[in-house]
Amino acid sequence: MAGSSPTVPPTGAGTGPGPPSRPGWRGRDRESRAITDLLRAAAEGGRGGVLLVEGQSGMGKSRLLAEAIDVAAGHGFMLAQGTADESSRLRPLEPLMSALGESAHTLWAAWAEARPDAADVRLWLLERLQARLEERVARGPMLIVLDDLHWADPTALLALRSLVPELASYPLVWILSRTTDDDPGNAERLFDFLEGDGATRIKLRLLDRVATAKVVADVLGAEPGPELLALAEEAGGAPYVLIELFEGLLDEGAIEIADGRARLTSRQVPRRVQAVTRTRLGRLSPATRHLLEVAAVLGRSFPVDDLADLLGEPASALLPRLEEAQRAGVVTPDGDLLTFRHHLMWRAVTETLSQPVRLALHRQAGEMLLARGGSAIPAAGHLMRSVRPGDTSALAALDQAVREVLPSSPQTAADLAGRAVELTVPTDPERFDRSMTAVYALTAGGRLAEASELANAVLEQASPDKVARLHYELAYIRLLSGRPADAVAEAERALAEEGISDELRDQAEHVLFRALFVAFDHPRGRERAEAVVAHPERHGHAVLAGAHALLTHITWAEGHAAEAIAHGWTSMRIAASGPIRAQHAHPALHLVALLINLRRLDEAEAVLRATEEEITSLGHTVHAASPALFRARLRLAADRLDDAAAEARAGLALADELGMHAYTLLGITVLAVVAVRRGDLDTAARQAELHDSKYQGGRGIMYGSVWSTWAMATVTEARGDLGKALEIAHLCYTDRTKRRWLLMVEPDAAAWLTRTALTAGHRSAAEDITATAECLAAGNPEFPSLAAAAAHAHGILHRDAAALARAATTHQGAWGRASAAEDLGVLLVRQDTDRTAAIGALEQAMDGYQQTGASRDAARVRARLRDLGVRHRHWTGVERPDTGWDSLTDTERKVTALVAQGLTNPQIAGQMFISAHTVKFHLRQVFRKLGIASRVELARLAAEQHPANPGPAPPHLPG
Repeated sequence: MAGSSPTVPPTGAGTGPGPPSRPGWRGRDRESRAITDLLRAAAEGGRGGVLLVEGQSGMGKSRLLAEAIDVAAGHGFMLAQGTADESSRLRPLEPLMSALGESAHTLWAAWAEARPDAADVRLWLLERLQARLEERVARGPMLIVLDDLHWADPTALLALRSLVPELASYPLVWILSRTTDDDPGNAERLFDFLEGDGATRIKLRLLDRVATAKVVADVLGAEPGPELLALAEEAGGAPYVLIELFEGLLDEGAIEIADGRARLTSRQVPRRVQAVTRTRLGRLSPATRHLLEVAAVLGRSFPVDDLADLLGEPASALLPRLEEAQRAGVVTPDGDLLTFRHHLMWRAVTETLSQPVRLALHRQAGEMLLARGGSAIPAAGHLMRSVRPGDTSALAALDQAVREVLPSSPQTAADLAGRAVELTVPTDPERFDRSMTAVYALTAGGRLAEASELANAVLEQASPDKVARLHYELAYIRLLSGRPADAVAEAERALAEEGISDELRDQAEHVLFRALFVAFDHPRGRERAEAVVAHPERHGHAVLAGAHALLTHITWAEGHAAEAIAHGWTSMRIAASGPIRAQHAHPALHLVALLINLRRLDEAEAVLRATEEEITSLGHTVHAASPALFRARLRLAADRLDDAAAEARAGLALADELGMHAYTLLGITVLAVVAVRRGDLDTAARQAELHDSKYQGGRGIMYGSVWSTWAMATVTEARGDLGKALEIAHLCYTDRTKRRWLLMVEPDAAAWLTRTALTAGHRSAAEDITATAECLAAGNPEFPSLAAAAAHAHGILHRDAAALARAATTHQGAWGRASAAEDLGVLLVRQDTDRTAAIGALEQAMDGYQQTGASRDAARVRARLRDLGVRHRHWTGVERPDTGWDSLTDTERKVTALVAQGLTNPQIAGQMFISAHTVKFHLRQVFRKLGIASRVELARLAAEQHPANPGPAPPHLPG
């Protein structure tokens, strides 16, 4: 790895890319150019990149990847290579773990010892993998090649969806491949996502005639004659079939080479190229063919020990047959395994076995692996195919495999559990428990529709003593799906069942309380919650936490902010001290929301940070998106529009990936508000459409619906439809409870609702808003945000300049102060009493809007000032350019300085008290403004800007 400066050789002679010179890249000019460009960018500029390679079997995909590895290895890249196979679907995080040399078993064991009650380790594993990868790639350029991802398990695909974008600023090149004819759609969705994030995507096509002739010449080591080229046409441009055909002809002595030219000497050539692989196999001895048929059942890659055990022979006795298979090019060594040379070769061997024989061998392989003890996962892949209904011992093995894989890959566990249910006869007493395990795994994996369908199917056949459990599971599924009203109904059905156990009653009441406050159906649960709180000794932690959480929202809706926060803190403390089921409620998230509403932002940040750590430590992956969505709301309240949008986008993407939509309205609404303030009304309209599609008829995603409804009204008003805006906000004017709720949730809503009602000529509605705001302020004197909101609304309604001036200085947010200052300026202009004061107020508004990035609002105030004859500057200080070092904001400069010191994104997030999502967003902004794309380039620029304190040298790039 020594050398001066690493470079990747050009793809051809001359000044620009030319034809590839490597035999493995025949006919792949575009692909080879993409690979060498990515490697050069990583080696010379420290830039990362992603290449997605896809195509049908036999298109030369794996060969292309091998060539890329060879080139990268020759130029000092650190390398990581992994290949998925059919059994990978049952081994979580394959092939990523094997590529990085990590032992999943060791990691899980360490986790289980540290946190034995956690049911889901995916978040922890992803964090661990990212940290280890960052440690490696910080030392120099690295290439990771992952082949056959159509066979990768869902957790591996989820990890790639996270890791690839998170590490984009490092000199890390990813080459990911999939076979299109075997992909059930999971890898395709990953490729679609990464392509949308900037990855290069290439679909391998059939070779043309020129490339075909070159490949034949490479195989033969001579120029092919006309007959050979005509024969090559039968391969149809598929590289694998082409190579197999001509290697076979050489082996048979059917080709004569003389004076650098090759000609066909035998007429006994298979005219059907599809039979080429079978012809190669047909030249093997019967004993070797038999060995390969048994080996194929073990998978495309297999340990020799497993093959020996399955054949009932010592490994030494297999050597002659294995050597024959290797000489024939059927199998090749791959680490401590043997691998069929190509997927099509492996498939051809397996297809020689009849279905009954194949199933019998799978059954034998499964029993052999089980007999060894240890993990049941290797055996499960075979047993899933071969078990007959009612086979209790095999089903018990599947049950064990489900338990093993569930913490790290619930989707895989769901597939195993579902298969076990299919194979369990209706009279088997284990059928119900297996079904519940499948429902749990489907729920944890985000496959909520499937979980609901299975639970309903079991419900139709369940005995009376099982019905309550099923209704509870359905309630929880409905809650996670963003259907709180349906969750309430299912929870009440569970509680109505006779003979329900105390434990299950607690669980059902807990879900009922959560669903009632998300559905905004507080009165139905008040009496029940108060009864629980009155006798805490009779109830478990989960129920107590749920009851206090519901009372949090009830007292909030009544306008008692201090009492609501007290209930919120109590709920959080009870949940934290209880079992994992109570902790999974995460009432702290709702406490965070209350603190944000009242603009106690530092306190909210601290609670949210602790909650995020708790979600990871508990392994509660289903809630992985929640912190980002609540943080988006927090950043919006702090008038940090860029950060708010970054968090919202990250949270929404993860929520969609996990199928958990309970808090999705928060992210949608934040993006809509940010878009309106920036003047991007088209984006705001798209968010409004998305909002309406999620929240229809009161049955959709409900948490945050009152706030989001008001925000959608502001979008509509901004687009010029005042009447429609009033229609959307109707309940905010007419429903006393929701009006009070909104005015406590959003300090800026009182002024907008008052102003909009007056504009439309509905003074009585404006009076109701103002009266409610003033009542809330009077009843909660310890919260200045409510007093500022009331003063703002009062000033608009009564044209009270003093009230508006007070709001312009006491609003807790810069945008709110700017809004009040604008209203004051407008009022003073209309009164025409103090032009200087009017201009001063409008200039204050202008400065406030610009400070928060609210360009639409700033443009409106600028127009007002122009009407007064004031040609206002665009910036409050020195003009900031759009690009270059001077264009960086203070936050971007802080991120830059820490990157230059060699800190990773999580480390920067910890130092700056922001999230890694926000760090990544700011880093992208810095790269865009500086015209770079890597941390290495950024460190160099930072050193040039501050030569007296350059910080550590950029990572050494091996040559």
